[in-house]
Amino acid sequence: MVGAHAHHLARSGLDFGDLQSARSYRTMLACGRSKLAAMYYTTDLAERLDGSGVTVNGMHPGVVNTNFAISLGSGPTSRRLLTLAYAVARHFMRTPRQGADTVVWLASSPEAEGVTGGYLVDRKPAVVSSAAGDRDAARRLWAETERMLADGHP
Repeated sequence: MVGAHAHHLARSGLDFGDLQSARSYRTMLACGRSKLAAMYYTTDLAERLDGSGVTVNGMHPGVVNTNFAISLGSGPTSRRLLTLAYAVARHFMRTPRQGADTVVWLASSPEAEGVTGGYLVDRKPAVVSSAAGDRDAARRLWAETERMLADGHP
């Protein structure tokens, strides 16, 4: 799972009463919650596959120099500000090759064999938020996702 440190933005965890942010949507909080959810899926799947020989990990690629953020602007002013910010910030960003290094290493290196259930940055274990360590929430999200899919939710 390619994640992000943005999971730290979801300090209070997920809102299981509003998983799709239908009642209240704030961009950065929704981003943080989506990254936290991905971490939950990663750690829960790693537990479910334990002993199978399949490894599951999350990783943060860093801030990578792509045009992704520019597309997030919702109006001409937002797009101009993002374009200007990008023009300055891109000099401090990683190249796509640098951003892909850890995920390629996890998928192909004998050194990573058996590493599972982790969250890595630059091929090393990274600190996760306290919410990310909530195993009960991870199991609950998995069960809730199964229920929503069975009910035909997108």
